[in-house]
Amino acid sequence: MKTSIEVEYWVIDRNGALTDPEDLAEISPQVEEEFVDCLFEIKTTPCESVDELREEFVERLDEVLREAKARGKALVPLGTPINAGEIDQFPEERARIQRRVLGEDFDYAKHCAGTHIHFEKRRVVDQLNTLIALDPALALMNSSPYYKGRRVAAGARPYIYRKKGYATFPDHGQLWDYADCVAGWNDRLERRYAEFKRAAMEAGVDEERFEANFSPDDSIWTPVRLRKSYPTVEWRSPDAALPSEILRLAGELYPIMDRASRVDVSIEGEDGFVAEDAITLPEFDALREYADAAIQEGLDSDRVRSYLERMTLNVSSYDPISPRIDGQRYVDAAGARDLRLEYATVLERDVARLTAPKKRV
Repeated sequence: MKTSIEVEYWVIDRNGALTDPEDLAEISPQVEEEFVDCLFEIKTTPCESVDELREEFVERLDEVLREAKARGKALVPLGTPINAGEIDQFPEERARIQRRVLGEDFDYAKHCAGTHIHFEKRRVVDQLNTLIALDPALALMNSSPYYKGRRVAAGARPYIYRKKGYATFPDHGQLWDYADCVAGWNDRLERRYAEFKRAAMEAGVDEERFEANFSPDDSIWTPVRLRKSYPTVEWRSPDAALPSEILRLAGELYPIMDRASRVDVSIEGEDGFVAEDAITLPEFDALREYADAAIQEGLDSDRVRSYLERMTLNVSSYDPISPRIDGQRYVDAAGARDLRLEYATVLERDVARLTAPKKRV
């Protein structure tokens, strides 16, 4: 089962201020700018194993960090920039249309950096449903509790993205209910596409211009997506985070997803658990409670911890950033710059540890 990773990191200068990645995006086809001027995505190719995924991701990230340092820049593994003021959007047509439809709510997305993990399609419905049920695992990688300096939740990024950015279009950005079949899931996509297109027309967007930039496959921004173009099932729940934590979670998700393609997957009750010969997912209402607690409380929620452990995740092995920097009601701009500088250094050390065994050989 092939798998790949995409991670968004903030780019800062020597003073901790957000800055343009400039020609860093030219290092590799697996490195590119995002839709705002200070966000940068690093992605792997589809890998045959977790070991291969680890090697490629760390090698790519190590290269980018060296090139960034030579330019007086650094990367920051935080789900939000803590307190960043105004963030400029690139003059990209697709993003402009989203801004027309969503209005000021679209600005929330400009403060979000996440991690996406792709799994090759096998038994698609079971994979979709299992990843939906794993949404509360975002608590393992919460990396910022702050939005524009204010403490909003243990996971500020999923909170502002889901609850604020898509408040008027919840079916386009919030967690979907379980799928019954692929055809049913695609029907949902078609309906959401039609809804978004109608809203764009009402906002004055030309139909030809809209259709040139959107399709049913890419007109939703939900935590779990079925991608036709890759083709993969994509899990978009967690924040940007340290690479060691991302790789640990990818390594734990991989056998669960492999098992979901081989054993019976059912939906029953409120608990949920992964066994050797079966996977039982909690009913969706119960799952939403776990997910909300994961966003609001993170790993401070005993209920979330117990649920993730029943899903075979080794909760105690994770050390998310959010609890480390939590505790203030407000972080001013200077404090945010200091935190970005601090965690840019933490990221560099994390990558150095991951590459050290290879260098010793």
